[in-house]
Amino acid sequence: MTPRFDLMSNELAAHIGKRFYGVALAIRQSPLPRSTQDLVMVRASQINGCGFCLDQHGKEAAEAGETAVRLGLVAAWRESTVFTEAERAALALTEEGTRLADAHRGVSDETWREVREHYDDDRIAALVHLVAMINAANRLGVITRTPGGAYQPGAFAALEN
Repeated sequence: MTPRFDLMSNELAAHIGKRFYGVALAIRQSPLPRSTQDLVMVRASQINGCGFCLDQHGKEAAEAGETAVRLGLVAAWRESTVFTEAERAALALTEEGTRLADAHRGVSDETWREVREHYDDDRIAALVHLVAMINAANRLGVITRTPGGAYQPGAFAALEN
């Protein structure tokens, strides 16, 4: 697979990307648990078919201590026993927030109630922004055909400065 466009080698795209990463960093530093963030990013990337994002977030999650079992079961989280009720609420929000055109209803009231039950306002703010940002990142990767497979954990750490 040959990428259509390298967003990091174009000066304007890199400039925009650094700001995009700044939002991602603010979310990463929020009180929303890291493991929940990782699961959300993996699930949205699976749904959207973004190989680069799935590679990146799967490897970063594993590096942070996420288990292979949980990462392997993210796609079947409803039929799995390894996720907490809070994580399940976040994954439901991720799916409904990602499949807006498919769901025809957006995020259901039932899912929103579950999210409210498990997360405070700051965690919800981070979760909602995370779902929006990972979907935007997935679209960047899919549009430009950025392939997965070669990502090395920590590759974007230099952008944090």
